[in-house]
Amino acid sequence: QVQLVESGGGLVQAGGSLRLSCAASGRSFSTYPMGWFRQAPGKEREFVAQISNSWSGGSTYYADSVKGRFTISRDNAKNTVYLQMNSLKPEDTAVYYCAASRLGSGPITVTTMYHYWGQGTQVTGSS
Repeated sequence: QVQLVESGGGLVQAGGSLRLSCAASGRSFSTYPMGWFRQAPGKEREFVAQISNSWSGGSTYYADSVKGRFTISRDNAKNTVYLQMNSLKPEDTAVYYCAASRLGSGPITVTTMYHYWGQGTQVTGSS
C-alpha cells in the first residue's frame, strides 16, 4: 500500500513557476513508476508527466501540452516525486494529482493504469 500527499500548489501569474511535491509513504517507493495528472473544472483527468522506476532508469514522458515547460523528477531517498512547472499559462489551471503504478515499465499515461492516488493540489494560473 502506498499513500501519496501532494503539496506546493497555489496561485501564480502567467509565465511564473511552481514546484509540486508528492511525498509517498510505504515501502519500495523506487519500484513504482510515478505520474502527475491534472483535472480542470468540467474536464476529464488528463496525463501530464511520468517518471519510470529505478529499474527502468528513470525515463520520463510528457504530454505535448507541457513538453519543454514542465519537468518531472524523483528523489528515492526522500520518497518524493516533483513536478517543476515553468512558463505557466492560464490553461494550466487545474487540480494536480500524483499517482503510483504497480506496472513495470514503459509509458503509463492512462488513469486506469495507476493504482494509488493523492488527494490533489490546486494550481491556478492567472492572466
